[in-house]
Amino acid sequence: MIRLHNIKIPLDYSAKLLAGAAAKKLGCTQSQIAHCEISKKSVDARKKNDVCFVVSIDVTLRNPQDERRLAARLAPNAGAIVEPYAPPVVPRLKAAPAVRPVVVGFGPAGLFAALTLAESGACPIVLERGQDVDTRTRDVRAYWENGQSAFKTTSNVQFGEGGAGTFSDGKLNTGTKDPRGEHILRTFVRFGAPKEILVYAKPHIGTDNLRHVVKAMREEIIRLGGEVHFGARMTQIIQSNGAISALRYENALGEHELPTSRVILAIGHSARDTFTMLHESRFSLTQKPFSIGARIEHPQLIVNRAQYGDFAAHPALGAADYKLALHLPSGRSVYTFCMCPGGSVVASASEEESVVTNGMSCFARDLENANSALLVGVGPEDFGSAHPLAGMYLQREIERKAFSLGGCTGKAPAQLAGDLLAGRASTSFRSVTPSYKPGVVMGDLGKLLPDYIVTAMREALPLLGRKLRGFDHPDAVLTGPETRSSSPVRIPRGEDLMSVDCIGLYPCGEGAGYAGGITSAAVDGVRCAEAVLGSLSV
Repeated sequence: MIRLHNIKIPLDYSAKLLAGAAAKKLGCTQSQIAHCEISKKSVDARKKNDVCFVVSIDVTLRNPQDERRLAARLAPNAGAIVEPYAPPVVPRLKAAPAVRPVVVGFGPAGLFAALTLAESGACPIVLERGQDVDTRTRDVRAYWENGQSAFKTTSNVQFGEGGAGTFSDGKLNTGTKDPRGEHILRTFVRFGAPKEILVYAKPHIGTDNLRHVVKAMREEIIRLGGEVHFGARMTQIIQSNGAISALRYENALGEHELPTSRVILAIGHSARDTFTMLHESRFSLTQKPFSIGARIEHPQLIVNRAQYGDFAAHPALGAADYKLALHLPSGRSVYTFCMCPGGSVVASASEEESVVTNGMSCFARDLENANSALLVGVGPEDFGSAHPLAGMYLQREIERKAFSLGGCTGKAPAQLAGDLLAGRASTSFRSVTPSYKPGVVMGDLGKLLPDYIVTAMREALPLLGRKLRGFDHPDAVLTGPETRSSSPVRIPRGEDLMSVDCIGLYPCGEGAGYAGGITSAAVDGVRCAEAVLGSLSV
């Protein structure tokens, strides 16, 4: 099979046109082609009067002997012979270990770690402090509809099956070049994700699909001999001679002790009581830079027009996205993160008397508004303390202030972009209706966010408006705070992925500071599971 790269095709392409483009690139006739299909597709909108797709095409010729001859003519960046994808061979243990490995946390990192262990015959035990995805979905919707009175610390957007990514856009694009990335995408498809994620240059599953996918993966883990315990919060790591010997956890039935010699710690970026426990137990923790800001909402039509021009309504394009970033003269970085086309801003608190925002889209991305986090980078110099958890305390302080400014009901403080730039409080929204549930209280984000954050946002908005027309529209709604873009803490580990403090403990994923999104967290989960399996087979 020959994979051809960087082929431009019109938005209204046909199978015949695709074969013609492949034949032209190869210098052969269409009759020589047995089959061709798109393996990767992205939108080229640099010329607003000529928006098109740029694709890679996998071509199989009727005569296999022609493939190497024709591929040899291609420049290295134009195409080459490739082998069809073969899933990685999962080595199996000769027998399940007498003391089973434990995975703490069931977000993307823990989910893929547990699946990898289960497929290798290790029969893992998963402890997840939150609830299964069906229970969790009901609890989250009740919170969104009814506010603080319906909030649950044990079942929310941060805690539960699938982690925070379950209530997101399900974006799978990543900066990691790890070859396990394709395995992650294909595993998602194997468990019910849309096949399109294998083709999109910026793949996304959508929160509506993710709920079914993570449930199917859990059922497979159990079928293979694993256990998944929901409502099970780890409370202590027990060591003997510098090595892990057991975990303590609590659930509705009380406190329990679970013997184990291998633990993958995939707790996520919001398990603050666990971070505190680790610090009090004298585990090494270090401060880590993260970001703070607010969710900004525009009508999706504005984004479509800015990105696609006259092609904005073309049915082949769907909702446009964006990714913006700049460095201010002050040295601050300001950027957009987790952009959700055709989505909504969602309540994402995990603690009582707190307000946190995030973004969510379904696979269709067909709602009226687009939203993204408008974030300002912060580092240890902003935390006000050398304490390892100082960044976490800063997050908490802002989230509790937001709860107060929102009327102590779960509503979030919000401000129009034009009013933020003018330095005045907002009293009502205009052409953009905020999507956040259980609702917003219009006011002044200057009373919520530190001065250096607001100053950077004011400076950045007009500059970002030059990059994306309409981004600084005065009616755009900023809803805050967005504080959970990444973990404020790193749990140090060695090159063997094991904790520097405890033999048999593997800090993993975004909460440990080693990932930044669904795919990279899942890859890290697989890597940690491989490390555990390597130690078990010795």
